[in-house]
Amino acid sequence: MASSSDVQVKELDKRASGQAFEVFLSPSGTDAKGEFPLPTPKKKDVSLEEIQRKLEAAEERRKSHEAEVLKHLAEKREHMKEVLQKAQEESSNFSKMAEEKLNLKMEANKENRTALMAAMNEKFKEKVKVLLNETNGVNGFEN
Repeated sequence: MASSSDVQVKELDKRASGQAFEVFLSPSGTDAKGEFPLPTPKKKDVSLEEIQRKLEAAEERRKSHEAEVLKHLAEKREHMKEVLQKAQEESSNFSKMAEEKLNLKMEANKENRTALMAAMNEKFKEKVKVLLNETNGVNGFEN
């Protein structure tokens, strides 16, 4: 801590809520700088070969990154093709199943209608027989 001769205090404001002070520290001597010297970083001489090597490494990183991006895009494109193909297959399968189901319903309807028509024809034939028998029976009593 600094000694009291190094510090000056000036009162700025005094209120009920508190006080404000301004503290002045006297400039320290040259001995303080000597205690914590900061070493300056030594500047390294960069050779032309080292610069060239760094440029080549940067170019290699750029090419590697570009190849990675292209690979990722190709994988994405392939995935999209697979998804589209699967969707088309499912749509085609759904259409085939719907058509097959409709054909089965239509076939069943046709069979039911044919059976119904045959039953109605048989019923009408029976009625015609009954009517013919009744009319023949009436005619038979008159003779």
